[in-house]
Amino acid sequence: MTDILQELDNKMNLAFKSLLQNFSKTRTGRANVSFLEDVTIDYYGQQTPIKQLCSIAIPEPRLVVIQPWDKTTLPIIEKAILASNIGITPDNDGNVIRLPFQPLTEETRKEIVKKIKKMAEEAKITIRNIRREGNESAKKAEKKSEITEDDLKKFLKDNQELTDKWVNKIGEATKSKDREIMEV
Repeated sequence: MTDILQELDNKMNLAFKSLLQNFSKTRTGRANVSFLEDVTIDYYGQQTPIKQLCSIAIPEPRLVVIQPWDKTTLPIIEKAILASNIGITPDNDGNVIRLPFQPLTEETRKEIVKKIKKMAEEAKITIRNIRREGNESAKKAEKKSEITEDDLKKFLKDNQELTDKWVNKIGEATKSKDREIMEV
């Protein structure tokens, strides 16, 4: 049963990491390059992430500067950023692309916090579904007499503690991200 608990812990960890990755892509008032991870361009017939085609810097807290190694890709990168709907209008001066992050309004911050909380709730649901799957497999094993009733009770208790641990981690990460977003 410990190997099943370990497997459930790994699945819950993956759900938590996925949530953190989604949090990192959520726009805050500060410059952040993680939103560029999914932006790709057609570079010589190959879909290539723009991070592989340029240097990306954050010279100021509200500015990202993208400097492609091949200047001919500037307009293509600019179009890809516009098409990605990240809410930032690129400024192309012929050498670099600047992405200015505008300060968020109070209303926008509250909308982003709502999205964050929705993502967190979805992650908690995923964690609970993983718990349920583990509980069902343990109950089936008990019905087949593969484990005893006491083993089942211990497994259910351990699985609940595992679930509580990951739900609490999600709660802490959500509070931290909320504070970051609401910070002016």
